[in-house]
Amino acid sequence: MHRRKNLESNDRTRPRCPMPVNKEYPSAAAALEDLVADNQTLAVGGFGLCGIPEALIAALRDSGVKGLTAISNNAGVDGFGLGLLLETRQIRKMISSYVGENKEFERQFLSGELELEFNPQGTLAERLRAGGAGIPAFFTRTGYGTVVAEGKETREFDGHMYVMETALRADVSLVKAWKADKAGNLVFRKTARNFNPACAMAGKVCIAEVEELVEIGEIDPDHVHLPGIYVDRIVVNASPEKRIEQRTVRAA
Repeated sequence: MHRRKNLESNDRTRPRCPMPVNKEYPSAAAALEDLVADNQTLAVGGFGLCGIPEALIAALRDSGVKGLTAISNNAGVDGFGLGLLLETRQIRKMISSYVGENKEFERQFLSGELELEFNPQGTLAERLRAGGAGIPAFFTRTGYGTVVAEGKETREFDGHMYVMETALRADVSLVKAWKADKAGNLVFRKTARNFNPACAMAGKVCIAEVEELVEIGEIDPDHVHLPGIYVDRIVVNASPEKRIEQRTVRAA
């Protein structure tokens, strides 16, 4: 009995594990408030209008920060997505792949108001992935002999010419997921996963906009697409607009 009492006493004095941190913020504006600033580089998830962090983009517009460099597959459409930030002239430079759905983007680029760094889509994805993995650069055959390779180092491997591409890192990442737990573990919904995981990992700080927030332990570990270690803040937007970029219907 004496030995059992000592063991119980030792258990009580053993250091306790810290309680998990709740990463939820009450609004998109609150999550951005002390993070975003002029002239930052932001990585923004999404593909077209699929899987874009709608509420965070709108809050970023309302914050008034300017001179931004935005890393994103595309720039939304006129009046929605990153198109909101183009209308207010808050984006100085885009690092993108496809930009053909935005008339304001086209106007600003052709008039010299907007800088643009074009990337083949796979190269953009790999540059983000490399940034998140701590890889400074890599070689790819894509783009060799085109304007994409101008000013970049090239090298021959096994009889083929390659272009060196540098990794992409962002000051802040804004991503969209379907579900999260309070530790920040994310689950994406079908094709809305797209560039979001790569953007999240490439940012020094990551804010995730989600439709549903659950308690820690409610998501099966095998169902987690992005571990919470990459997510710093969470914002719930339970009813996003999810606008359709190109809607085609059959005649009645």
